Amino acid sequence: MGVGQSPLEGLGVKPAFGGAFSGRSVLVTGHTGFKGAWLSLWLRELGAKVVGYALPPDTTANLHDQLDLARLMDSRLGDVRDAALLAATLRETRPEIVFHLAAQPLVRLSYEKPAETFATNVLGTANLLDAVRRTESVRVCVVVTTDKCYENREDGSAYREDDRLGGRDPYSASKACAELVVSSYRDSFFQKEGRVSLASARAGNVIGGGDWACERLLPDCIRALAAGQAIAVRNPRSVRPWQHVLDPLSGYLTLAAHQLAEPAAFAEAWNFGPDPGAALTTAEVTDLVVRAWGSGGWKDASDPSAPHEAGLLSLDSAKARARLGWRPDGTPQEAVARAVAWYRASREKGFDAAAFTRRQIADYGPL
Repeated sequence: MGVGQSPLEGLGVKPAFGGAFSGRSVLVTGHTGFKGAWLSLWLRELGAKVVGYALPPDTTANLHDQLDLARLMDSRLGDVRDAALLAATLRETRPEIVFHLAAQPLVRLSYEKPAETFATNVLGTANLLDAVRRTESVRVCVVVTTDKCYENREDGSAYREDDRLGGRDPYSASKACAELVVSSYRDSFFQKEGRVSLASARAGNVIGGGDWACERLLPDCIRALAAGQAIAVRNPRSVRPWQHVLDPLSGYLTLAAHQLAEPAAFAEAWNFGPDPGAALTTAEVTDLVVRAWGSGGWKDASDPSAPHEAGLLSLDSAKARARLGWRPDGTPQEAVARAVAWYRASREKGFDAAAFTRRQIADYGPL
């Protein structure tokens, strides 16, 4: 896949994940969320037998229902804080591969519900890994955290996987803690037992069609534009590593395929971000959204008294490029155009979300 030679080539497997998931049982936690729904559909397209475990969708419009995933996969409702139910689900479904995406994913909500954020993101991760330990079928586990798990110095440097973890807000701190949980379980149990390859994946600010969450830039933009209102931009000067949802998901899938082939060699932390120098300000991304939509505008809604959010954040994904042969598809500008195309199509009569999403997956460049 992309740049460099992949270790999978020597095994006769395409550098992309090719047939690595065909016929395999895969568990996705958080499948009712935006990224989890995209991943679940992609896995179905790859021939996997997909089981989902998550809370019910938390928005009325949601991609899980739009894709009709309850019909396409074994969709189960449950909380990752419920250790007994989570463990029972793994025992019953016997997955070979686990992608852990279930989380409280919002920085601003973490200020309102810090204890719930830590319980879900930290204890929930420990519950999942404990269940994996006790499920003999599991061979690979990928725990998805975030670029915000790093101690953010806001000095312009792009963070590498061996940089210090940290987090000023409860969400970022909880994800740094989740990374420590992963590292602890790997060192204490999985490496010694040699049965499960455990990795973590850190992506940037993900955009794409079907994200309807509150207080995320793209959904906020689309809601305002559809209503003929100016987009209220909270932090127009903040810089983020923006990327289309298919980019990090292709990274998670590529990573898991490599773990299947060489379990010990890839059981570590991985960044999946845009090309170097591709980070944009929130204002620049909003301008791209307006341009792609064809009308509208935005206003500065900065609030000096609002809870702190990082102003500058960037990822270094050189390791994934060199060792996994992974690369993102296109520029942030193209990512915005692809996302807005989904939202514009969703407003048309007779819109088939599953068909449109499948088409965007099929058209994904690096595969």
